[in-house]
Amino acid sequence: MAKMYEVGNNNGEEVKELLGAQAHVWKHIFSFINSLSLRCAVDLGIPDVIQNHGKPMSITELASAMPTLNPSKVCNLYRLMRLLVHSGFFAQQQLGDDAEEQGYVLTNAARLLLKNHPMSIAPYLKVITNPVPIKPWYFLRTWFENDDGTAFYSAHGETFWDYCGHEPELINLFNESMAKDTPLITRVLSDKCRGLFDEVQSLVDVGGGTGTLAKAIADVFPHLECTVFDLPHVVAGLQDSRNLKYVGGNMFEAVPAADAILLKVNFTKFTIHYVF
Repeated sequence: MAKMYEVGNNNGEEVKELLGAQAHVWKHIFSFINSLSLRCAVDLGIPDVIQNHGKPMSITELASAMPTLNPSKVCNLYRLMRLLVHSGFFAQQQLGDDAEEQGYVLTNAARLLLKNHPMSIAPYLKVITNPVPIKPWYFLRTWFENDDGTAFYSAHGETFWDYCGHEPELINLFNESMAKDTPLITRVLSDKCRGLFDEVQSLVDVGGGTGTLAKAIADVFPHLECTVFDLPHVVAGLQDSRNLKYVGGNMFEAVPAADAILLKVNFTKFTIHYVF
């Protein structure tokens, strides 16, 4: 039976336990602040500004390097940076001989948000924190109580992929986010799974987007006939190459025949099955 707590209870351990439980709830209530504050920092270009500065950057220098920042918001910029330091995206270092003033530097996590980083996660962050994919989370209860296939459908009246068919900016951002981790995945596949690819003659990349991963695999394994399979509007206009071709269709209806099927997934399992 759950414990009952009363105001004025003198049992120190129970009070401590209650405060811990309350803090846990609050942590999850306000967890959205972390992701959306990070989105704000990326939209403002803060990681790139600090990177380009080349040394620890004071809050005054940071504000001066952001021409779109309203002067009245400099104090709030400090609060944003304080939160992101706490989250581990920036760190503070002493500025010169002044032990009082601290400058901001990037952590390894923040470097993955730089625009020109080959494996930048910034596009992925922008997709996940976009209002369109966020809205279905407000419809989870509705989805659990109806027979819709996904919460996205409950929120928008169509599937994510159909929605992207008339929102090119969102699907382009989605494809870019899927492509950014391709160099690392390709390296792992070529180093750790080379024997597996040596044994097959054909491969279809299901939901392969614009074919960034399939192109890399086709280059590493020239004997392999690779097919990028995605929705017609995704692969429209993309050009085949020597051992790479594009095929449009619906993976829920049929998939082109091949010796092996590749399905690269970047979204969390919960997001895929319930929201998209």
